[in-house]
Amino acid sequence: MPVENSAAGNIRVHRGLKNVYFERSAISSIDGRAGELRYRGYSIHDLARHSTFEETGYLLLKGELPSRRELAGFDDAIRAARALPDAVTRTIGAVRHAHPMEVLRTAVSALGGVRARSGNGGSEQVALDDVELIAKVPTMVAAHHRMRQGLEPVAPDPGLPLAANFLYMLEGVRPSENAADLIDKDLILHAEHGSNASSFAARVVTGTGADTYAAVTAA
Repeated sequence: MPVENSAAGNIRVHRGLKNVYFERSAISSIDGRAGELRYRGYSIHDLARHSTFEETGYLLLKGELPSRRELAGFDDAIRAARALPDAVTRTIGAVRHAHPMEVLRTAVSALGGVRARSGNGGSEQVALDDVELIAKVPTMVAAHHRMRQGLEPVAPDPGLPLAANFLYMLEGVRPSENAADLIDKDLILHAEHGSNASSFAARVVTGTGADTYAAVTAA
């Protein structure tokens, strides 16, 4: 646990993370009293009104809003990476009666064990892992939702945007435009909320040199 040396030479122990400041972040800023949340300086209200989850995800990862060409490439990469390896689907089925967060944690860990390593192990690999997790986590959640009801998972539809595809995989029917828009806005609002406990856990694991899947599993 963190300790601090006082001027008198005594050691002050901080229990857990109380009163501990460990980092500054340029990714998001939260002012609870003012009811303000910003991603990379952009108001969450503007993003929810005028952006999409894919565009917001690019902003969070890259630090700036994408051009049309950049957004199209990012979106294509996500759509192409949605399907789960059979081993991950089987893992979800094996633990389908557990709590949804426990299932998701286990599925992410399983994905880390079977993923293709096509990057260079550095920033290139991290970027590939980011896209794969953004693409596959909705598939994991939807597959578990159906399996615990005794239903077969629905394969992702590459013709649908992320939010609409998520609803499609949950219910097996194409959602209305309004329903897809509501889920898209919800994903934007929950995409980033600063240095909470899960973010801290992920940073600690990343700091050991472990990969993105280990960090997200810990988070």
